[in-house]
Amino acid sequence: MNDWVDLHPNRMDQICCGGGGGALTTGYNEERIFYGRRKMEQIKAVGAQMVVIPCHSCHGQLNNIKAEYAMEDLEVKYLWELVADCMVLS
Repeated sequence: MNDWVDLHPNRMDQICCGGGGGALTTGYNEERIFYGRRKMEQIKAVGAQMVVIPCHSCHGQLNNIKAEYAMEDLEVKYLWELVADCMVLS
């Protein structure tokens, strides 16, 4: 794993991924993909190869739209997955 980089803006000014409220199941796919644009631009701006998130909706949304934004190699992990990976000893 490399260096941690926080997205900007962050904390209380963070940008929604567009998948909130279970948007993956609403049928508004074009809108959901469009609203996810800002989050994907935010991720691209820092050059992240992996994004770690605690939210189920964000996990599904980002995995679902990464190909739309030519970011197929972006690894999307739950926070618990990262913790589990760190606990595995060589």
